[in-house]
Amino acid sequence: MESLKELYRFGKGPSSSHTMGPEKAAIGFLTDYPDADFYRVTLYGSLAKTGKGHLTDEVLSRVFGDRPHEIVFDLTQTDLPHPNTMDLEAVKDGKTAEKRRVISVGGGRILLPDDEDKKAPDLYPHRDFAAIKQYCQAEGIELWQYAERYEGPELWDFLRMVWKRMKDEVRRGLAAEGVLAGGLEVERKAKYFYSQKKENERSITKETRLVCSYAYAAAEENAAGGEIVTAPTCGSCGVVPAVLVYMQEKKGFFDEEMIHALATGGVIGNVIKTNASISGAECGCQAEIGSACSMASAALAQLFGMDLDQIEYAAEVALEHHLGLTCDPILGLVQIPCIERNAVAAMRALNTLQFAHFLTYKRKISFDTVVKTMYQTGLDLFSQYKETSEGGLATMYCPRKD
Repeated sequence: MESLKELYRFGKGPSSSHTMGPEKAAIGFLTDYPDADFYRVTLYGSLAKTGKGHLTDEVLSRVFGDRPHEIVFDLTQTDLPHPNTMDLEAVKDGKTAEKRRVISVGGGRILLPDDEDKKAPDLYPHRDFAAIKQYCQAEGIELWQYAERYEGPELWDFLRMVWKRMKDEVRRGLAAEGVLAGGLEVERKAKYFYSQKKENERSITKETRLVCSYAYAAAEENAAGGEIVTAPTCGSCGVVPAVLVYMQEKKGFFDEEMIHALATGGVIGNVIKTNASISGAECGCQAEIGSACSMASAALAQLFGMDLDQIEYAAEVALEHHLGLTCDPILGLVQIPCIERNAVAAMRALNTLQFAHFLTYKRKISFDTVVKTMYQTGLDLFSQYKETSEGGLATMYCPRKD
């Protein structure tokens, strides 16, 4: 498995695969070929179908600036190495001087087709959770110590920055108001949600209000193109921060405990990324929101001092009950149902703590089994339910156009 630094990434929303990945690809191409007369970027698959709603063309235009360039949305080509495929061309003296194909595989990561050398190096020798758990039990260490063992103590400085930026995105989102751009006229709701405190508010009501407002805050920041942390993607960035910010406020956990929780959640995310996918274009929203909920559940279990079996069960329950979740953003925007979905998943992550507390040792399904199931389910999903905006809510709801 790769470093957690490949999972938690910093960048601008609204989509790690549609904005962060293409931006990185364009910057690299422009660096390598700075003297072209003209640049052409051709987007295919999900990048073409939802690129406008995901602001792919806008982020690419920012990269190329005033250099002559063209962005083409090719909706015809289907023989692709990945649903998020793009070609970059540098034109000199009227001829294509260089052409590069790039795939954006999710979480802001890009690869060249069939080029294993471009993959980040594996830091961890284990691939699945069963092997990780067996190793940790044999060594008498926790999951966060497992991460430190292979990443080194410098991991903690990185995760402190992750934690700071997660809190910042929640704070900014809670302060923001207005309507999100894109045509759906979606109002930002985090500040309103947060402010709805009532006299004699019940504890469960307060918990729902705070956790959901934090999830809305981060997800709305992402939808507005703000700075966020992928956890594991942009579209699912609100789940982990929501539950962790809430629990630190409620229980007074130290920052050191929070970054240990992020490491544990990161290991879970890494297992999913390694053995399945975190890309909505590849496996539907189960791969994004489901993975985020699983990471958040494991992080919470770590905070509450649960053992490896309980952490595994919390992560398993969270992912299992997102199986089959489709990615069907209306107008290709990361707004409906994406923002609300972050809040729902955050609440579900809290629920998994109770399952882990009471039922861990009566379970039958392993985390690895659910990861494999999620991946197969994703492969079986029709393409219209995998970030193409060609099915589901994206076609059933048609916003009124004056």
